[in-house]
Amino acid sequence: MRSAKFIMPLMICAITLGFTTASNTDKWESLFNGKDLTGWDTYIGPDLDDAGKPINGTPIGLNNDPRHVFTIVKENGENVIRISGENWGAISTKKEYKNYHFQLQFKWGALSWGQKKGKKKDSGLLYHSVGKYGADYGAWMRSEEFQIEEGNSGDFWGVAGGLASIPADKVGDGYIYNPQGTLMTFKEGGSQGRHCIKGTDAENPSGQWNTLDLYCYGDTAIHVINGKVMMILYQTKQMDNGQETPLTLGKIQIQSEGAEVYYKQIKIQPIDRLPAKLIK
Repeated sequence: MRSAKFIMPLMICAITLGFTTASNTDKWESLFNGKDLTGWDTYIGPDLDDAGKPINGTPIGLNNDPRHVFTIVKENGENVIRISGENWGAISTKKEYKNYHFQLQFKWGALSWGQKKGKKKDSGLLYHSVGKYGADYGAWMRSEEFQIEEGNSGDFWGVAGGLASIPADKVGDGYIYNPQGTLMTFKEGGSQGRHCIKGTDAENPSGQWNTLDLYCYGDTAIHVINGKVMMILYQTKQMDNGQETPLTLGKIQIQSEGAEVYYKQIKIQPIDRLPAKLIK
């Protein structure tokens, strides 16, 4: 591990200099048409018992949703995506994306299921998603996770071999993002593990809408909740046949993970820089 106080200014300087003459294209593409899941696939993993163990190990599979985990419902006069959480799985974009600003709004419902029942409601945004369906917990592709969980929205998890370098401090048994902290690699099997906790909190109370923004440019990503930076990730990579390789392009997944959650206003636009105000 190396001290971030020397490395981070160099990274930020390189990022800033690379984008001094660039501008945001401000050309949003809606990824939810307000009617159905056109442009998305669904994938549902195996049925789980209340301890989170697979009952028979057979996934429900691709574009097969017998329990209507993923539906479009009316919420205060507006069509939104409801994810029931009854099964673990995700909707995933049919297209792959890189160098973008992604935005959506989410809020929690009332239901929770199985091993998540009575606990913090959980979902997640998985980006740079590649490889096979069901690689992680039988439900999700390899990816970087922007955690969406009550009280923890903005955390990082490496999913099925996704990894990133993040400046952080060790606090107790965990690691918390700190832009002046030590640059550490978070990955499954690594000394820090694959989870880094956000550096601050900005989530609205349960039942209220929140705005999530994700900025990805090259191998850098920024997690933002309600306009506040939760963390900046560097050197996004993947473990691929035992080797670390870049992970900067992929599909976008939105998780079903044991809790009812609603999503709306899902959109994306290409960028040719990271916003300077977020990387100060």
